[in-house]
Amino acid sequence: MTKAVGGDILALTMGSIARAAEGTAERIYVASSRKDDAEEAVRELFRDFPLPELAGVLCFCSSRYDLDALAKALGARADGLTIIGCTSSGEISPDGLAEGTITAIGFPASAFRLNALCLEDLEHFDSVRAQHDVRLLVADAQEGAAGFGPAIQQAALFLIDGLSHREEMLTVALQDALGQIPLIGGSSGDGLAFRETFVFWEGRFRRDAAVIAILSSGRPMQVFRAQHYHPGDTRMVITRADPAARIVYEINAEPAAEEYARMIGTRAADLEPGTFAAHPLMVRAGGEYYVRSIQAANPDGSLTFYCAIDEGLVLTLGEPDDIPASVSGLMKDLEGRVGSIDRVIGFDCVLNMVEVERRQLRNELSRLYREAGLVGFNTYGEQFHALHVNQTLSGLAIGR
Repeated sequence: MTKAVGGDILALTMGSIARAAEGTAERIYVASSRKDDAEEAVRELFRDFPLPELAGVLCFCSSRYDLDALAKALGARADGLTIIGCTSSGEISPDGLAEGTITAIGFPASAFRLNALCLEDLEHFDSVRAQHDVRLLVADAQEGAAGFGPAIQQAALFLIDGLSHREEMLTVALQDALGQIPLIGGSSGDGLAFRETFVFWEGRFRRDAAVIAILSSGRPMQVFRAQHYHPGDTRMVITRADPAARIVYEINAEPAAEEYARMIGTRAADLEPGTFAAHPLMVRAGGEYYVRSIQAANPDGSLTFYCAIDEGLVLTLGEPDDIPASVSGLMKDLEGRVGSIDRVIGFDCVLNMVEVERRQLRNELSRLYREAGLVGFNTYGEQFHALHVNQTLSGLAIGR
């Protein structure tokens, strides 16, 4: 169902509820392809997916592809099936960390429902109307999942244009409308280019848009957020900023890039993504510390951030933890919460991957993700409940 509201197009659909085949009814399908041709890649991607028997599909797509051709190939397989996705800054495939692929997750209709909504024209986001439509989405999801019995588990999967700068506004509004259903998701990317980022909805890659999809099941599910950094002793204050643009001009009343570089023992001219990944800034809120990642050092000496930032904010320089140990501990905790894990949908910040490469941990982390059944993508930011955060591994664990 599609409806126009005040110039914003809000599209609503319910995933296919076709009966799953015997013997494979409960299997969550995952696949990945790195073929260069979009049509060939999608054909390989869905080769073993029983599309008519799925409730919906998530796709994470490298921006190296011709997105018009890719949209056409994906749309040709939809035929009433809910297929949503986004462009990525790297993919987490069934084989581990990857780049330049299309990776997909398919949910069997025998065990899941996927109800989705697209919000466009985020520049003129109307929170009241969006909340109204999300509440309708919640009602449809609960009605459609009634057959799973009284112990229905639900989570809202959220994908948003990673260059929209609207994450904070949407997460607060949408989580409020979702009520007790937790929101989890990621901001779309395009490597480290920061040029064009898209979400996929109804056969088209869209800018300035977001997709929210409620996944319902009788299986145990658990959302999570983990970060591989802890606060150190070095503090600083933002003294001049443009919050709307996420740009900081001064730290401690000094040019932002120069002061940040001084505090970490380098030169402003040497600042690059690896530096930002290794030395993240953190803010304390509600008794917890959250990373506020730097995206870029600008020619005028300012710093652009991935998250909302404001004057007067006190930041702490973060220090790294043991990433493999952190991931191993997280997966053990999730197993304790949901029992035997079928799959984990992961939203992993692109700066985490920059740091993983710098520490030469790619093979080890790839093995851990593969063993944990984690599939997802590298983001320009992560969403957890009503928060937009950076440099985390967030996601949803699904039990068997």
